[in-house]
Amino acid sequence: MTSMTAEDVRDPGTVTAAPSIALRDVGMRFGEKTVLAGVDLDVHPGEFVALVGPSGAGKSTLLRLLNGSHRPTTGRIDVLGTDPATCGRRDLRRLRSRVGFVFQQFGLVGRLSALENVLMGALGSLRLPRYGAATYPRALRERAVANLERVGLADERFQRCDTLSGGQQQRVAIARTLMQEAELVLADEPVASLDPNASVSVLETLKKLAAEDGFTVVCSLHQVDLALMVSDRVVAVRDGSFVLDTPTAETDEAEIRSVYRNARDA
Repeated sequence: MTSMTAEDVRDPGTVTAAPSIALRDVGMRFGEKTVLAGVDLDVHPGEFVALVGPSGAGKSTLLRLLNGSHRPTTGRIDVLGTDPATCGRRDLRRLRSRVGFVFQQFGLVGRLSALENVLMGALGSLRLPRYGAATYPRALRERAVANLERVGLADERFQRCDTLSGGQQQRVAIARTLMQEAELVLADEPVASLDPNASVSVLETLKKLAAEDGFTVVCSLHQVDLALMVSDRVVAVRDGSFVLDTPTAETDEAEIRSVYRNARDA
């Protein structure tokens, strides 16, 4: 399999900013179980990275290390210039306001409208909690409607989220992330529960918005064809280690699928 570093992925003639993400010799254990071992990774601003690999390979753990939900057993993590493992509560909250997270099960409040759920993405910028869309500043309400428009759901803004389809709910979740004005978006199997058409729609929406707004995306996926469709770069994890890191244009489906063969917990 082709193995490349982040330096190989970027055009050597292009001057780049500091990485959005930098991992150095990162390891993670839960008791006696090693989940990640000796992981090194750079992800640069504006990249859309597809994280692939068998179930149990360590993909979700890696994403949770990046937003500070877990702390590594060994090594160092830098996310947007900050090490989440060394952050106090206030600094971690500040970092998470810059990092959006799109969950497999959407993470929405079903009884609330699409508009209210999107507005919740702005709570980090407000001093007091809010109850109902009308309690948010007008400027935020207008921005929330605009973000719903960007994901094609402005007409559904007053509809309860638990009455929307799965694909619509995930697009509401993406619009909520837009309210954060996140610099980095982590997506953990965001289309695992969706049908093929909805999966394509959600990922194309995320790709389009990332290109327009310039935020970085790390998205874990099991669907190899979708990973090839949306990503700039594919990073494959197997048994807690990176076994493939290559520009998407330089790999193919067969190479990625080989990562899944004879893997532990596959």
